[in-house]
Amino acid sequence: MADDDSSPDKTRDGKGRYVRTIENAERDANAAHLYAQGGWTYQAIADHLGYADRGGAVRGVQRAVRQVVQGPAEQVLQLYTSRLEWAYMKAVEIAEADHVVVSHGKVITDEAGNPLRDHAPVLAALREARQTLESFRTMMGYNQPVKIDATVHEVTQQDLELQEMLREAKARTTAEEQQIRDGGTEG
Repeated sequence: MADDDSSPDKTRDGKGRYVRTIENAERDANAAHLYAQGGWTYQAIADHLGYADRGGAVRGVQRAVRQVVQGPAEQVLQLYTSRLEWAYMKAVEIAEADHVVVSHGKVITDEAGNPLRDHAPVLAALREARQTLESFRTMMGYNQPVKIDATVHEVTQQDLELQEMLREAKARTTAEEQQIRDGGTEG
């Protein structure tokens, strides 16, 4: 399926692939506007705006909607990413700094007079860095469970017979297991 179903003014690159033009983006936006008004069918939009067919108008509306959503969404994503990067780098900076134990305003030292290292700020900074990375993973959708879309389009008689055979085999196996259990307790 082509990316665009425009009239002869399609723009192609050197490899024959569709290149989006301002004119086609405007046409897609007009298609989305007409569709949103109600009363316009995709075929009527295709005829009115010069798409090759109804499918071209559908894809044009879809492209326009995707473009409207993607632009601002990408800007927000960049803003969140830059904020998370800053928070992560700050946490790493704190974790890498030297921290000493202070009690009642005095640095606590060991027997040799060396300041005792305070690991609490380092651990807190590392927790913050981990939480920042988790926030980024969540924002990017990396923590989402994987969805498997298994759609059966047509069930044939052969499919039904196979299901019945599986049910019968399962029932036989269950009965045999029960006989083994019953036989094992009687012995």
